[in-house]
Amino acid sequence: MRSETFRKLFVYAGAILIVVWSGGPFIWQFLTSLQQDAALTAETPSFWPSPLTFEHYYNVFFVKQFQYYILNSIIVAGLTTLLCLVVGALAAFSLSRLEVKNRFGILGLILSVSMFPQIAIVGPLYLIASNLGLLDTYLGLIITYLALGLPLVTWVLFGYFETLPREIDEAARMDGVGPIGLLVRIILPMSLPSLVTTGLLAFIAAWNEFMFALAFTSTIDHQTIPVGIANFTNLYYQPWGDISAASVVVTVPLVALVLIFQRHIIEGLTQGAVKE
Repeated sequence: MRSETFRKLFVYAGAILIVVWSGGPFIWQFLTSLQQDAALTAETPSFWPSPLTFEHYYNVFFVKQFQYYILNSIIVAGLTTLLCLVVGALAAFSLSRLEVKNRFGILGLILSVSMFPQIAIVGPLYLIASNLGLLDTYLGLIITYLALGLPLVTWVLFGYFETLPREIDEAARMDGVGPIGLLVRIILPMSLPSLVTTGLLAFIAAWNEFMFALAFTSTIDHQTIPVGIANFTNLYYQPWGDISAASVVVTVPLVALVLIFQRHIIEGLTQGAVKE
């Protein structure tokens, strides 16, 4: 009995430690966004804002027009996620349920695309985008993010599709359902946890990406959130309060999405890891 109580206390203490370790920086960022500039540059920093101010949030939306960067990120990340799910689902379904020779070799080739460091490919991709007239456009970013996100989406969906029993395919064929009908009407509805997981991962990756957004865009019409936050700084002044406020604004929706879909995320990541 005593050992069981000790074990529970140990588990709860570990969970609290993980929460504090993970959420501590965000809490500090949030409290920083509520402090005045004088407190942020004081010799001794203060954890609690006194006096409380919402000036930095006003600056973010009414001075720096941060809502335009948010809209750009929603468009780019949303379309990237949609295309990743459509193309990735078709690729994963083809490799998992159709007769494709050397499918694991193809999967390895797909995965190898994501192994190149971004700094090594940003130059060639910039030249390609320039020649095709895709610089400072949504399309240039979406195509790039699609290429970067597809390997992960394809692999996760493939692993999940492999866990679905093959008897489903045979029953669908007996009912006269073709491959596309099997995918759309049967496989995808059964794979909702995996779709939610991969969709969120693709969305977060596109939402947070900085290097390609910085290289490929040059105006507020198409620049995304990370570039917008980087534009806050100038040569002589670092507006930590405004940066903190903007970081809080763009982080809260991601945290909310993860909390809302956490059950699907856990199921999608764990069930696809084991083939029944």
